[in-house]
Amino acid sequence: MTTVTREGVSIRYEVEGEGETVALLGDLGLGAWQWGWQHAALAGPYEVLVHDARGTGRSDAPPGPYSVAELAADLEAVLADHGARRAHLVGAGLGGMVALQYAREYGRARSLVLIGTSPGGPDARLPREPRERLFAPPDEPEARRESLSALLSEGFRDEQPEVCEGIAEWRAAGDANRAGWEAQNAAFEGFDASDWLHELTVPSLVVHGEADGVVPVGNADPLAAGLPRGSLETYAGAGHGVWIERSRPVNDRILSFFEDVE
Repeated sequence: MTTVTREGVSIRYEVEGEGETVALLGDLGLGAWQWGWQHAALAGPYEVLVHDARGTGRSDAPPGPYSVAELAADLEAVLADHGARRAHLVGAGLGGMVALQYAREYGRARSLVLIGTSPGGPDARLPREPRERLFAPPDEPEARRESLSALLSEGFRDEQPEVCEGIAEWRAAGDANRAGWEAQNAAFEGFDASDWLHELTVPSLVVHGEADGVVPVGNADPLAAGLPRGSLETYAGAGHGVWIERSRPVNDRILSFFEDVE
């Protein structure tokens, strides 16, 4: 575990594997556990970097509100500290917004994979209540279990109860507390890339679950269409956590996308 400090805020990150760098950017309030399904698949052919965004895990949680630009600046500090000249960015939800902002402001983005992500703006229709259901106090086991209904589809929860129980346990260690969640949610709510998506010319893959109740799949088409080199992959029946529910086909698609980029 390595620490970099930007403007007095310490950000923790870990790196594993060799090859081109892939930075995994987490969703609103969720800890690094969320990438357990991608890490093993990517950390052989690629160098995988995972950091705890401010407000989660072992990074500092300064008072909010945060902005997506602030979170992108934290990512730049991490990549610069690590010495990554270029990086593929894989972001889920809020992490996808950070990837978009980063690609606009900094020069290290090799490609973008945007999972369950919205371009934001007035047409996005992203009410707070579905995101609110994602939050669970880390010290309340039953609340952590119940919150999985917002992240994962009913079908997955019925078919994989042991996996869901494991997720509920992992969330106790790495997820944001209430203050951290509110600070990150302010960044989510304030994001609007709808007027500048056309500026991002890096190869981009948009991945979305068709049963996503947090960021409805209607956000996927304008996001992919607005990116000059964007493509879209949707998964029937999958919820917001499509990268968890459909980890094998999603990982295969990400790997083939990276191969096409290279």
